Amino acid sequence: MRGSADKGVIPWPTVIVWMVEKDMYGAGCAMPVHTLWVLLLQKGLIAMTKPTKIAYIKAQWHADIVDQSLEGFIAEIGDAEVVSFDMPGAFEMPLLAKKLAKTGDYDAIVVAAFVVDGGIYHHEFVSAAVVDALMAAQMETEVPMFSVSLTPHNFQETPDLIAFYKAHFVKKGAEAAGAVLQTLEVHNAL
Repeated sequence: MRGSADKGVIPWPTVIVWMVEKDMYGAGCAMPVHTLWVLLLQKGLIAMTKPTKIAYIKAQWHADIVDQSLEGFIAEIGDAEVVSFDMPGAFEMPLLAKKLAKTGDYDAIVVAAFVVDGGIYHHEFVSAAVVDALMAAQMETEVPMFSVSLTPHNFQETPDLIAFYKAHFVKKGAEAAGAVLQTLEVHNAL
């Protein structure tokens, strides 16, 4: 949940302040304001949240194309903090995703890659291994993970196809931002 204190959401982090509250006999007793906030939280009158932090891992094969996904993602993700990591290729991304998830610092992890068919069917094995490893990592760590990875058949490095895939990755990055926000909203409501 996003917002500010004037909308019933306590910004993160907060400062503990003591206040004096009079009991029914007029005697004053000191209690921390955070105790009052806990009571309000329990009654559902306010919600406390911390800023959303997202790791964005990019494979560097065809970086000129893949990097466009981050641009589309940032344009749509709102006020979340996005930390970008570059990896040599798609195959190296799941291990980093799992390590980042285990730190507890990230609310979600997104990976982006462009795995092309080089005529030796290598792309099919790499793509399957990456998706399987990401699924296993998110199930183990309970940190949602998202893939903005494309595996086009018969990609040729022509100006028209490069321009097409650059634009397509911007769109896919924006779609990933929507998926992240929706998923985190559902998870945060649990």
